[in-house]
Amino acid sequence: MSPAASTRLQSEANTPRPPLPLFKQMTIVGVGLIGGSLGMVCKQQRLVAHIVGTGRRIENLKKAVEFHAIDRFTTNLEDSASGTDLLVLATPVATFEAILKVCIPHLALDAVVTDVGSVKGTLVARMEDLVPDAMSVVGAHPIAGKEKSGINAASLDLFHGARCILTPTTRTKAPALLKVRHMWEAAGARITEMDPELHDRVLGAVSHLPHMIAYALVNALFTIQDAQTPGVELQSFSGGGYKDTTRIAASSPEMWRDICLWNRENLVSQIETYQASLEKLKALIKAGDGDGLIRELDQAKQRRDRIM
Repeated sequence: MSPAASTRLQSEANTPRPPLPLFKQMTIVGVGLIGGSLGMVCKQQRLVAHIVGTGRRIENLKKAVEFHAIDRFTTNLEDSASGTDLLVLATPVATFEAILKVCIPHLALDAVVTDVGSVKGTLVARMEDLVPDAMSVVGAHPIAGKEKSGINAASLDLFHGARCILTPTTRTKAPALLKVRHMWEAAGARITEMDPELHDRVLGAVSHLPHMIAYALVNALFTIQDAQTPGVELQSFSGGGYKDTTRIAASSPEMWRDICLWNRENLVSQIETYQASLEKLKALIKAGDGDGLIRELDQAKQRRDRIM
């Protein structure tokens, strides 16, 4: 499938609107930044009649009730799924299958399972293999994260103007896709539909690779500090360049471990491409080739300037 055929951008005006509420009960597994913000939107706009939150930390769940992200909470996964017709997985992607196995017997017969994870590909296919035929899996990836996590960082406007990628497959039921699409449109997101495998190649390049570069740069700086400037705290001298480039290195290591491992084939290939580009710059600097450096840097600048 070509990228053009695999990706569809559709305007909200062309999308029929299902009646409200979209779902009788939503269960959010992992009420943090993304899950909590989605819950706030669904409560405020009455997209869902009742919202249940579940997770490991009771204090976090209590705050989620106070912040109007959920109506009630439980730490028991089976109880949280009882009768639910929309299950939202907002935990690290490596936990999705185990959570789904516990929840499936307790969900409504025609429940919709969705997620907010940064990896789709084979994970969507494996989730589809787990659910009964009457249920639907609709992969979703709102590109609206922050380096800070948790319910304290959640907000009603987190998704305003952000892109949300939906990854339907040939097994996705149209009514389920329509409801999930409308939920994200109501949150203010711009919707793109994309093949799950293409999603992982695209996000590997524009999100997963930059995160690895940021983590590597921070660690490299401290290696340089130990070898070349012992006793000098290099970060204390940093300006906007270092801080802007490494901001995303403040993200959750647990989350990014899982993303890297689930998208390892794409990410390893893309890291190798980045290494080759860096080696080219290194060779030009080593050779004192100012004209070559100008060509490389100017090309990068012109390409970067195209970002809307």
